[in-house]
Amino acid sequence: MNRPARLVLLGSPVAHSLSPAFQNAALASAALAVRYEPIDVAPAMLGDTLDALVREGAAGNATVPHKEAVFARCATRTAVAERVGAVNTFWVSGGELHGDNTDVGGFERAVAALTGDAMPGRIAIIGAGGAAAAACVAAECCDAREVRIATRTVERADRLAERFPALVTVYTALEAALEDVELVVNATPLGLRDDDAFPVAVEMIPADAPVLDLVYGPGETRWVRAARAAGHRAADGLRMLLEQGALAFERWFGFPPDRGAMSRAIHERTGRLV
Repeated sequence: MNRPARLVLLGSPVAHSLSPAFQNAALASAALAVRYEPIDVAPAMLGDTLDALVREGAAGNATVPHKEAVFARCATRTAVAERVGAVNTFWVSGGELHGDNTDVGGFERAVAALTGDAMPGRIAIIGAGGAAAAACVAAECCDAREVRIATRTVERADRLAERFPALVTVYTALEAALEDVELVVNATPLGLRDDDAFPVAVEMIPADAPVLDLVYGPGETRWVRAARAAGHRAADGLRMLLEQGALAFERWFGFPPDRGAMSRAIHERTGRLV
């Protein structure tokens, strides 16, 4: 694969993203003469944008709401991306678009950083969208025994259960979904706003279960802070964001980035160490 002539983040909205800050720090550390830039693309314009990027020999990331659409446009996809059904990392080779999903590896590493150990065997995931699908693939790859999906959107949850019949069970009763689990994951958008309700009441979480909120922002979410105050190990999605970005960098260039430079860039923007 040729090194990309341009790196982009495709999404809508993207102005809030921390990815340009830490990716450009990694590029500078590696003395690579390319910049990573966010591009706010409406869904109706995605096809034309991807055509132009292919002509330029560009690479990049896709975020909400474009991961499934970029997946559909790729000529080839890694086995992990195929399993998730979404692409968050793409590149051009042979005049065609190719895709991967580094959210899976990012989730695995975020869980390991939180628990200090391997993937827990029994996991409860709140939500059934794309983030939940990536978490299911990570759990499957790491030999988790059971993933319990708790969501109001039962139709989407049922589709996940059909895709992972040996792993996923759908629960409509939240209390039952949380019983004896070893990790609780928020894969909904709840927490993006400070006045959002908690995805699950902290007192319902088993006493020894760590809490991972895939939502992130300049500060930790209220749910993470409340869970930690109640004695749980807890983290938001900032570690997963950094790790999926580091894996994307390695996919584009064939060597790992300077994670220290990436972490320092996040600290400069948020005041937080990752």
